[in-house]
This record gives sequence, structure tokens and C-alpha cells, in this order.
Amino acid sequence: MLVLAHISDLRLDGSDRATRRAERVRDALWGLPGRVDALLVTGDIADHGTEAEYEEAARLLGPREGGAPFPVLTCPGNHDSRAPCRKALLGEPPADGPVNSAHVFTDAAVLMCDSSVPGRDEGELDAQTYAWIEETLDGLDGDRPVLLAFHHPPVALHHPLPDGYRLGQPSKLARLLERRPEIAGIVTGHAHTPAATTFAGRPLVVGPGVAWTLRLPWEGERVADREAPPGLAFHVLDDEGRLTSHFRVVV
Repeated sequence: MLVLAHISDLRLDGSDRATRRAERVRDALWGLPGRVDALLVTGDIADHGTEAEYEEAARLLGPREGGAPFPVLTCPGNHDSRAPCRKALLGEPPADGPVNSAHVFTDAAVLMCDSSVPGRDEGELDAQTYAWIEETLDGLDGDRPVLLAFHHPPVALHHPLPDGYRLGQPSKLARLLERRPEIAGIVTGHAHTPAATTFAGRPLVVGPGVAWTLRLPWEGERVADREAPPGLAFHVLDDEGRLTSHFRVVV
């Protein structure tokens, strides 16, 4: 069984407000008394993609008081920049290619995939990323359930803002899932609202935002609720490959 915490859309911009909200979530997660195997951060870590914003992210999400209590796994979103993100959060030389990383646990694996398209708000998993996913899955035990994590949801969430900038060419992802039964589900960010649905017969869970919460069309005309508390999710991937998700707010 794998227990994963999940946050998204910190949108760190150097402001006290963004930092305080991220610190609240970080402190809540770091202080958990029970088992968590890793924290997933599904993009829009920075707001403008500057080196200073990623240095702030590394300070917030990196070692504190002897070290983070679990691995922190990240992938970029449309507000992120690949080179400084890779340098600050992965400790790798700056480079402009997709920021993909695989993390293998005892009972499962998580593939953090880069759905960002430099210079654009909509997303896409490019040919290099699809090839990397296939190669990584080929190297794993076929009985090990795998979770895919990236920024852009591949389906409509029934709000014009995230739906206008979702993952492109979702049929390519659907074909991958048809070929790969070991993929147990998908988790994303981008929408600033917790949501649960399905895609190509697999669970698709959208993590809540830290920076602000999306107001849905039937909740009123104002798009962003900046007063709502930041949110997080917990995902449990059990030994049968079933994904169960829980949502919390941090007051």
C-alpha cells in the first residue's frame, strides 16, 4: 500500500501571502503523526518561473529540522520554467527538455510527467515524454501498480478557465492506458479545485490549489476565491491497485 500526499498550484511569487499559505500546508504535512510515503506537487510551483521563486520552493519543501519526513516529488505546470525548476528542485544541470522523473516504491511506482509546453498555457505530453513513460514501464515489474502525475487534466471539469487550457491530444493518453493495465490512475493539478472523475476507464483525481480556489460557474461570477483555505489531498494506492482519495483544507 502506498500513501501519497498531494498539493498543487502554490504559485509562489515572492509575496508574503503566497509564502504563508505554502508554509501552512508544509507545516501541516510535516507534522503528520502517521505514515505518508511521499508528497506529490503537480505543477505551478512558481508563478513567474524565476530562479528566486524556485529557491523559495526549495526552502519551503526541502529539508527542515533534520530533513523532510518523506520524498517530495515535483513536476512542472504552465507557470513553471523547466531549467530553473530542474536546477533548484531536482539538483540537476539546467536544461530545457521535459522534466520527467520516476519514483519506485516497494509496492508501487509514481511517474511525475511534464505536461508543460514552454510559452503556452495549455498542456501536452510530448513524444519524448511518451517514449520515456513506455521505457520506464517496461523496466518495472508488471504487477506493480503505477500512478501517473502531471499538471493538466485531460478532460473537461466544467469551468471555462481550466477547460480552455487542458491537456492536448487526450486520445494519445487514452491509447497508452489501453496498452498499459498497470497504470492504476492519474493525478493532476491546474484547476485550483479538488475534483474526481475518470479518464479512459481509470480514476482521474485533480488536486486542490494552495494559492487560491476556483469558484465554479454555479457558485457565482467571481472566478478566484482567495480567502478559501489552501487544500491538499491524500491518495491511497492499495495492494489491489485501487486508488482512494481524501481531501482536506488547512485552516
